[in-house]
Amino acid sequence: MDLKRRTNAFLGLAERLKGYDPDNLNEVFNRAAYNNPWFTRQNIQLSFDGLLNYLDEKKLVSWLHRYKCPEIIPKTIGVVMAGNIPIVGINDLICVLLSGHKLLAKLSSQDEVLIKFVAQELIEIEPEFSNRIAFVDKLKNMDAVIATGSDNTARYFEYYFSGIPHIIRKNRTSMAVLDGEESKEDLISLGMDVFSYFGLGCRNVSKLLIPTSYRIESLLPHWDLYRSLTDHHKYHNNYIHQRSILLINQNPHFDNGFALISQNENLVSPIGTIYFDRYDSLEEVESYIKSIENKIQCIVSSLDLRGAIKFGKAQVPDIHDFADNIDTMEFLCNL
Repeated sequence: MDLKRRTNAFLGLAERLKGYDPDNLNEVFNRAAYNNPWFTRQNIQLSFDGLLNYLDEKKLVSWLHRYKCPEIIPKTIGVVMAGNIPIVGINDLICVLLSGHKLLAKLSSQDEVLIKFVAQELIEIEPEFSNRIAFVDKLKNMDAVIATGSDNTARYFEYYFSGIPHIIRKNRTSMAVLDGEESKEDLISLGMDVFSYFGLGCRNVSKLLIPTSYRIESLLPHWDLYRSLTDHHKYHNNYIHQRSILLINQNPHFDNGFALISQNENLVSPIGTIYFDRYDSLEEVESYIKSIENKIQCIVSSLDLRGAIKFGKAQVPDIHDFADNIDTMEFLCNL
């Protein structure tokens, strides 16, 4: 199966998903939500929209032209997938299969339904993929591995997979840098970067950098669109818990009834909470970003900062926006 055939299969997958019977798709979404209550219909749909963005024909073909993947005997690539947001491992699945290799995936128990559904749809389009996709409980007999986990599990992965080529991903988060000149639309869009997927993704903004004179409470009215988050019991329970901690410890904070904003030097904030810190100059910001660049997935800002993306775009990555900024496709093509 050559690259053109593999590519056509994925383009066919995009068309198949676009034309899927809503009732049948609802059944899949409902099973996924039953398996993981964080996977709401809205969040699953957002992830599937992201998949369709990956598989846009013009973008996909242009992206593939960057690489020279030799047509060799396929290697077996073990992939340990995360499960924090719906089909979060889909980029790895696409890269492994398009590079011509075999996928041996250990799925997160939190995201088994959707990944298996997408894989089955792909196999129905191109049956030869049935020999190149396998889901297992334990990885073994691999030629290379891609593993995503926490900082703690990454140490285990580094030791366990030290004898073969590997990509080991650790905890990452995202941040936004404001200067006070943002429009109302910018701040509303920032809410999408913060609250999509309940803030559970590595591309979710969990930390804000603001000028010394910035009134942080002025942000709150722009995020009223996301007030319905507290209708979700798990999010609501987390929000109440974090609010109680702040009140008991008498930590200054701002509360809009569904989210908490607190000054804190940490990068990763709990569910229902957004941290912020202040800065005096852009030089200070750039120095800070450089010191933590191995912890940051993306930066949202309208300022002229290296790699910054527009407000509202953190959860709309392109296929080349790799986790941990490691080019997965280059790794696979050069095995």
